[in-house]
Amino acid sequence: MDRVIIRVSGNEAAKFLQGLVTADLRKLEGAGILYAAMLTPQGKYQADFFLVPDGADILVDVAAPLAGDLLKRMTLYKLRAAVTLESTDMPVSRGTGPAPDGALPDPRHPELGWRLYGAALPDDGTDWDALRVAHCIPESGVELIPGEALILEYGLDRLGGVDFRKGCYVGQEVTARMQHKTELRKGLTTVAIAGSAPAGTPILAGERDAGVLYTQSGGQALAYLRFNRAQGDLSAGNATLTWPVPGQAA
Repeated sequence: MDRVIIRVSGNEAAKFLQGLVTADLRKLEGAGILYAAMLTPQGKYQADFFLVPDGADILVDVAAPLAGDLLKRMTLYKLRAAVTLESTDMPVSRGTGPAPDGALPDPRHPELGWRLYGAALPDDGTDWDALRVAHCIPESGVELIPGEALILEYGLDRLGGVDFRKGCYVGQEVTARMQHKTELRKGLTTVAIAGSAPAGTPILAGERDAGVLYTQSGGQALAYLRFNRAQGDLSAGNATLTWPVPGQAA
C-alpha cells in the first residue's frame, strides 16, 4: 500500500480543512477517522483521503501518486491561515483480521477492516480488489480519476465521504446540485463479467458507448455505466457483461 501522510498543524488546522474538503471536521474528534475528498471549483474529483487527529495536528492519508498535487493545491489555498503543511514518511498499515492496538476502523465499510498509523506491519494477505468489487468501492487513480470523476457518481456519499450539511467547501455547489437530482444518469456499479479486459476498456451496448470497465474479481467487476444505455448485450473487449447482476438491485 503506497500512501503518503500530509501533516496539517497549527491553530487553524481544522478550520482550514473545513473550507476545503467534503467531510465535516467537527465530527473528527468523535469519529477518530473520517473519509473525505478534495474537489476542483467545478466539482471534479482531485483526491480522496482519510483524516486522522494526531494530538493537535490532523493527518491526511492519501495515495502516494496524488500526494504531491494535493499538497500543492492545499498550499495554494493556505494564504494567511495559521497552518503548516508537511509531507511525512509516517508508515500506514491496514488489514482485515484482529485489529492491533491503536488501529482505527476504515470508515468507508465494515468489511474494509482497520488502518494503523505509525507502524509498518506485514501484509495480511487480504484480497483488497475482491473486497472493493464486492462492495462497489472505487480506488484512487483506478476508478477515481483526478479532474474527471464526479464523486456522487462514484458513491462517495454512500461511503460517508460527503457531508451535505456542513456548509461551503471547494466544489460544494456542483455536488449539492447533483445531490438534489431525482436520480443519477451515470455512475459506478457492479456488473457480472465473463472473460476479462484491461481496466479502462470501453463498454459497448451493441455499437453504442455505454461506459468503462474497471477492477475485476471473482466473476464481477466495477463499471462506470450510462444507465440509460446499459441495456441488452454488453461487452468490453473480449469480455461479456451483465447488468444488473442477477439477484442484485440495479
